[in-house]
Formats: sequence, structure tokens, C-alpha cells
Amino acid sequence: MSGVHWRHWPGAADRPALALHCMLGSGASWGPIADRLGGCIDLRAPDWPAHGRSAPWSPTKGPDFTTTATRLVGAAIDRPVDLIGHSFGAVVALRLAVAAPHAIRSLTLIEPVLFAALPPADRDPDGLMTRVQAAEAAGDRAASTRAFMAYWGGTDLDAATAGTQAQLQTQMATMLDSVPDLYQDRGRILRDGGIEAIDAPVMLISGAQSPPSIHAIAEALAARLADVGHALVPGAHHMAPLTHPDEVAGLIRVNLDRA
Repeated sequence: MSGVHWRHWPGAADRPALALHCMLGSGASWGPIADRLGGCIDLRAPDWPAHGRSAPWSPTKGPDFTTTATRLVGAAIDRPVDLIGHSFGAVVALRLAVAAPHAIRSLTLIEPVLFAALPPADRDPDGLMTRVQAAEAAGDRAASTRAFMAYWGGTDLDAATAGTQAQLQTQMATMLDSVPDLYQDRGRILRDGGIEAIDAPVMLISGAQSPPSIHAIAEALAARLADVGHALVPGAHHMAPLTHPDEVAGLIRVNLDRA
């Protein structure tokens, strides 16, 4: 797929790995993790369209954003890989693993935001999407972006430069487009037998201080996986790969060794 920027941290040639970043982030977020893995895998990470150094994305051209992200990663897999994802990236990683379990050597999911795994009444427990959608209905993209970033521990919109504020608000369109995937499972990740078909070792990683819904998602997914570990990172919130890279890298290595 043209216009996608890939980042590369060279390592063991026989252990190709892909790392998928969170919404409104970039592949650069995997740098601290790659440094701590010390070349035990050959790690590549895309910047999602409209993120980092990748080209813009238009909701009127081509498939929905989550399908676009899934296809660009799938096209980069030519042999079994160690697949690592954080937040939205973890949902894309899980969708790929369900679609092609034979292509996954190990699967590490850090705080997957697949709220569709929860009962409908539990999918917006803190009212984040209610606030985001109300701001969007009022035509206030800055307010919806601010609410989203504040909840997940991302960039403080008001403290950011004007250029960063504009970029984040533009990227917010990709998050809004992914809502049917995250909250209604548009990509059918949760279909009968799908998750159960994954036979690679899976590690679910959660920040101990993350919202209860994140832990509930991990538990719901773990209940359907054949070979799974679930670890908590003490003191961490949603952005654990950036705030606690030592602990997260250590857990990723545990799962790599299991494969």
C-alpha cells in the first residue's frame, strides 16, 4: 500500500515481527520497546495512514479505516511473524490472527480496546463515547479530541503546539471511523470459532491502573484462547508501552520465548 511509512529496528533475521501502534500515535512509540528487546526479533512498525509520517487518509476513498489498517499489515506478512499490538493496534492484530492463524508465531495484545467483547450495557462505562459523540454532534472536533486524549493518557491537547493540535484533530477522523469495529465488531473478530482457532501463544498485557473495562475485555478474550497468559503492569495505565517500557518489553520477551 503506497504512502505508508514503516519503521525498522533490525534484529534476528529468523524472527520477523510487526508492532502495531495505538490510535493517534505512531510507530515511533515502539522504539523504547525495541531497544529493550535487544535485537531478539527483527521488528517493523507501520505508521497508520494519517499518522506519523504516512500519507493522509480519506474516509471517502477505499474501505473503512480498520480494514485499511488490517490489509496493509496483512500484505507485509510473507511468513509466520511475532505480532504485537497496542490498543487499536491490538484489535488489528487480533483481527489478523483470527483471519490467518497460520501466519502468527506469537501474539502479544496490550490493552486491546475491543469493547464489543463486553455486554452492550458495559461498553461505555465511563461515558467516553457519549462525550465524544456529543462534541462531534456540536461540531466541536477539538472537544472530542481533547476528551479522547485525556481519557487514554495521550497528549494534552491544550499544551500541544498548534501544528500538533491540528494533526491530532485530523487523525480523530480515523478513530471515529473505527467505532463500529471497536464497539459493534464490524470486522467479526468475535465470530464463533474465530478466536478459538488461534493456536499461537498469546500474551494479554494490561496496565494495573487502567479502567475496569480494559481488564474485562482481556478476561473475555482470554476465556476463548487456547494458550494465553494475562499480565498486569503495576502502576501503569493505558500507555504502558511508553511509561513502563522495561516491564512491557520483559513480558513481550516472555511470550516470544514461549513461541
